[in-house]
Order: sequence, then structure tokens, then C-alpha cells
Amino acid sequence: MRVPELGARRRLLVLAICCLSLFMVSLDNTVVNLALPSIQHEFDAATSSLQWTIDAYTVVLASLLMLSGSTADRIGRRRVFQSGLAVFTLGSLLCSLAPNVGLLVAFRMVQAIGGSMLNPVAMSIITNVFTEPRERARAIGVWGGVAGVSMALGPVVGGALVSSVGWRSIFWVNVPIGVAGLLLTALFVAESKAPSPRRIDPVGQVLMIVVLGALTYGIIEAPHAAPGVAIGCFVVAALALAAFVPYERRRPEPLIDPRFFTSVPFSGAILVAVCGFAVLAGFLFLNAIYLQEARGFSPLHAGLLTLPTAVGAFAFSLVSGRIIGSRGARPPLMAAGLALIVAGLLLTRLTTDYPLSLLVVAYLVFGIGFGLVNPPITNTAVSGMPLDQAGVAAAVASTSRQVGASLGVAVLGTVVTSQLHGPLAAEFAQASHGAWWIMVGCGVVVLVLGFVTTTPWARRTTFEEAGKVGVRPG
Repeated sequence: MRVPELGARRRLLVLAICCLSLFMVSLDNTVVNLALPSIQHEFDAATSSLQWTIDAYTVVLASLLMLSGSTADRIGRRRVFQSGLAVFTLGSLLCSLAPNVGLLVAFRMVQAIGGSMLNPVAMSIITNVFTEPRERARAIGVWGGVAGVSMALGPVVGGALVSSVGWRSIFWVNVPIGVAGLLLTALFVAESKAPSPRRIDPVGQVLMIVVLGALTYGIIEAPHAAPGVAIGCFVVAALALAAFVPYERRRPEPLIDPRFFTSVPFSGAILVAVCGFAVLAGFLFLNAIYLQEARGFSPLHAGLLTLPTAVGAFAFSLVSGRIIGSRGARPPLMAAGLALIVAGLLLTRLTTDYPLSLLVVAYLVFGIGFGLVNPPITNTAVSGMPLDQAGVAAAVASTSRQVGASLGVAVLGTVVTSQLHGPLAAEFAQASHGAWWIMVGCGVVVLVLGFVTTTPWARRTTFEEAGKVGVRPG
């Protein structure tokens, strides 16, 4: 069942409703960062617990996005979208009441279950409402702009709420937004399903959860657990991945069709998403601690210092969407890679008395880079998949983002904690240098992929693979 043809105003209203859910989920995913020091002080939590406060959400989200996307294609996108709003709102309320860090992590997982039903399904709705390629590219540009500003604006909102009301208030704000989203969806979003939805793939789903969960646990706990524990986690993750690929190849309707990854633009979009969101999540996590613990700023002041990141991300997400519609993905991707490299190089010189002017410049350049990199990811991934499997297509792109976010907090956070041997406030800036060099490396990857994946040879692999599996490139 496809979405009936809608007028321009109704299409824009549907886009606004979908962007509302994206804003809520993305804002929540980053607003928590500014609350981490307050959570640490109230619960006397270890740094690894703070990492889990972020990664418990992103790991569960990444693990369930594919299932939510295919389920929405099967039973109805509006129905799943509304269920996600309800579960996410409930999870937010529970987080605000958490009596200890363990239950906070558990309730963050409840939030993630609801969140997994929102972003990919909303993108699927948008893709089926905006069917004309140029109009769809612009709508995705708006979507990317909302994602950029909400994720980057999170520290500002979080800082204001934590300073004025307390860290629990960052979860209260989701409740009225979630309720409003439920009502607006019921009134204005039409139900739609895929004509030929995919079957549920429980074995593939479990293997994906094992891969992501074991890998993230091994990285975060490596500095604290016995060596055998971390190695065992990595072995389990490798074995699950080794089983996942051949199993999915044999299934007539796999959770993720491995043949799509022979498309160079599609695979490149996935790698760019992992790199881009790894540095975003790591950047927000580390800077929240640096500004408050190493520099002594209040949560509000720390949030305001990162406001240039929000401005750059929002403005250049819109610019990126327009460039994609007229000139393709290469210019924004290559510019994004350069911006991430410059921002990373500036931060590799971080000290406890680093000039605020250079810090703000680094934050602005980083925001520009992230704003440019996000829209090409979605546009490339969705355009290379069938429109009647839009839920799966959007879920692949969203999954890669969340995998990147999980790895960013796990890897960059672990790199820093492994270098800490004394007081956090005195050593954090120096200990973070290795993490910023990783950002530089990710920027190089984005820059190279921006060129390679947009060559005529790369585009031919998309069309060749589309012909093999019956995909009409969008």
C-alpha cells in the first residue's frame, strides 16, 4: 500500500512531523552529554558507566533499526511510528526517575527500543511521500539539517536544563514532544506499507545484536576488565560476523542483502556514516567532560561554547542538500572531509588553558564538516535501494550512523581513559590528543571516499548491482 499523492502543503506537513520525531530522538541522544558530569557526581559513577549511558542507547538502537524498518514495511509505517513515539516517551519518563546509574542505563535501552521505530520509519515515510528525485533530495537536505542542528544543539539545551533544573529535566522535555507527535501523526500521516514486504529474519537479527554488543562491550571494558574478557568479546563479535555474512547470502529475503555492498557508492555511504558519526559522538562526549571537568565551566557555559557547532551543522546541512540536488555528493563530501581534518588538527593541541578563540573556531569548523557530511549519506543509501523497501534502505543508513556513534564513544573514550593515571581535571586535555588524531584519520577517510565513490566507475557498480537484484536506483 503506497502513500496516496498529496498536495505540496500536506507533503511539507508530513515532513515537519517526521522531523519533529527526528529532533526529539537526536536531541536526546546528545543532550545527555552535558549531563554526564552531574550524573557522575550524583551516582559516583565510573567513566565506563558514563560511556554506557550513551552507548547502551546507541547499541540497542543500531541493533533494532533493521527490524523496525522491515516491520514497518510489513504491518504499516504509521502504526510502527506511533508505537515508537509511545515507547520512547515512556522510556524518557523512566530515565527521569532512575534511582541509580544501572537503572538509568536500562531505561536508556527502553528509549532506544522506541527510537529504533522512529528515524528509519520516518525516513521511509518521507521517501514515499517525496517521489520526485530532486524534491526528495531537498527534503532529505531538510531532514539532514534537523538532524545536524538537533544533535549539535543538544549540549546547549542540556547545559541550560542541567544548570537551571537538574540533569533529570533533560528527559522530561521529551514527554510533551512525544505526545504532540502522537496526535499529529494520527491526524495527518497516511498509513502505508510495502507491496512486497520482507520476511522477519530472527537469526540475522540476533547475530547483529551479538556483533554490536560484544564489540562495544569489549572496547569499553578493555581498560578495566581482565585481558581475557576483552579478547573473548572481540572473538565472539568476529565469529558472529563470520556467521552473519554467509547466512544472509543464503536467505531469499535477508535482513541485509550482502550484494548491496558490492555497490561502491552504497558501501562508501555506510563507511562515511560510521566515520562521521563516530567523530560526532566522540566529540560531544569528550568535550562535555573537558569543558566542565578540565576547564571548570558550568553546564550552561559549556553548552554555549559548543553553539558554533550547532550553527555550522544546521546551516551547512541545508547547503549540502541543495548542492546534492544540483551537483551531486562529491563537493559536500570532500569539503566535509577537509573540515573534519582541520577541526581535528586544532584539537590535537588541546590543553587546560587552550585559547577560547581557537576552541570556538575548532567547534565551528567541526560543525560545518558534520553538516556537510550527513545529507549525502542518506541520499546515496536511499537512492541505491528499492523504493518499495524504503524502510530497509533508511534503516541501513540509520544503523551505520548509530554503529558509528557507538564506536565513537567506545573507542575515543577508551583511548582517553587508558591515558589517565591521575586526576581527571589535570590530565584529561593531554590524554585526549590521541582521540583527536583519530578524528583527523576519519576526516581523511571521508575525503578519499567522497572522491572515489562519485567516480563514473563507482556509479557503474550501483547500476550493475541494481540489475542483479532488481533494484531501480532512485
